[in-house]
Amino acid sequence: MQSEVNAIQGGCTIEKFDMPELNGYQLVYKFDNGYGASVVKHDMSYGGKDGRYEVAVLDNEGALCYDTPITGNVIGHLNMSEVDKILVNISHL
Repeated sequence: MQSEVNAIQGGCTIEKFDMPELNGYQLVYKFDNGYGASVVKHDMSYGGKDGRYEVAVLDNEGALCYDTPITGNVIGHLNMSEVDKILVNISHL
């Protein structure tokens, strides 16, 4: 049986940005390992109109990072449980 990592490793800060012009918001996570994540839900995000989330991995400067084992792009159409699992995985990079 494979064990599942289910806790964020190290510390984490979260900043929320309201995006009323897009009917939604963005959460920016910064992890102690130098990576971060952008979690968005708005009318222009993948799945946002259906109440789902889009996640992108961020590098240590806050730019989109396309070369991690997590993904080579943004990941859309996620429920909150799926977002949580991705955040845990980013914190363990």
